[in-house]
Amino acid sequence: MATTTSGRAAGSVPPQAASRAAYAAAAAALAFAAVSLYWALGGTAGLDTLGGQIEELARAGDPGLRMAVWVSVVLKVLGGMLALALVRPWGRTVPRWILLAAAWGGSALLVLYGTIQMISLALVEFGVITVVEPVDRTALRWRLMLWEPWFLVWGLLLGVAAWQYTRAPTGRSGRRRRRRARDGAQGSGGSGAA
Repeated sequence: MATTTSGRAAGSVPPQAASRAAYAAAAAALAFAAVSLYWALGGTAGLDTLGGQIEELARAGDPGLRMAVWVSVVLKVLGGMLALALVRPWGRTVPRWILLAAAWGGSALLVLYGTIQMISLALVEFGVITVVEPVDRTALRWRLMLWEPWFLVWGLLLGVAAWQYTRAPTGRSGRRRRRRARDGAQGSGGSGAA
């Protein structure tokens, strides 16, 4: 196995770089949760960026919508915790397969949702699809340029973090691989040649 001068296996992701996507996914999730929390607590600033019936129900204080927003707050916080569990020591208390299933599943759902929403909104924005009801163009553009891409980017970051987590060495086999990589680097004088 070829190694780098640092003793890391060639082609492996440095630990610091591997955690960037997870931290970015967590930041996206928690920032999104903060916005939803503001709305769940009754805040109204920014509701016009959602438009339509959601804006109307939120401004009317609809209890069903408020409950749905609280559920979204919890799910977004859990999504942030999931991303952190991929890189923080306390995440090792969760079985690896559960973290991977949740991360890959969450990534797929977020990317799919964000992509479908962006495509459908773009088709409306550019007149390819005509809708019967009047369209709030301001809200449509906010959703097209901010809210739906936020889901997409969060999903992509979570996917990258999950992929990097799959490449991370685990348990005894991981220790053996690191030891072999280190011994190989020392045996070759640390030159990185194999």
